[in-house]
Amino acid sequence: MSGWWEAKLRRTRAYLRARVEPGEREAAAALLSPAELGLFDGMHVADRRHGLDVLRHLEGRGVVDRDLLVAGLLHDCGKGRRVRLVHRVAWSLGQRYGAWIWRVASVMPTFPAGLAAMRDHAARSARLAEAAGSSPRVVELIRNQEAPTDQDGRLLLEADEAN
Repeated sequence: MSGWWEAKLRRTRAYLRARVEPGEREAAAALLSPAELGLFDGMHVADRRHGLDVLRHLEGRGVVDRDLLVAGLLHDCGKGRRVRLVHRVAWSLGQRYGAWIWRVASVMPTFPAGLAAMRDHAARSARLAEAAGSSPRVVELIRNQEAPTDQDGRLLLEADEAN
């Protein structure tokens, strides 16, 4: 099996098993402002789990910069709660095998909105973080998460892809 498929199966298992323990939420709350914590709490549990795993990865690399850590927690907040596993699978398959998969999937109910949320989540996440009062640096890191412009952005992308 290719590395891509193994990574996607690992992420699928993580999505299905996702949990956030109270102590983990408290650790996130210690980093986030009340408005940012509202964004975190509004995320799908799988995205909260992923954000915590990204945070752990960054901290394991010695990152102490609050802006980078906050970006790690909130970088997927724009996906919203309506993006389900089936939308994520269709999105990943389209990225891997071509946009024709998105066109075919878009004939099914909920898929146009789910795929649009996946496509636009970086920009939407950045807007939500900005509206929650996150620093301009957090907003920039989130907005550029898929095409980093600096070393911190590359660390965020590395942590995102590893988790």
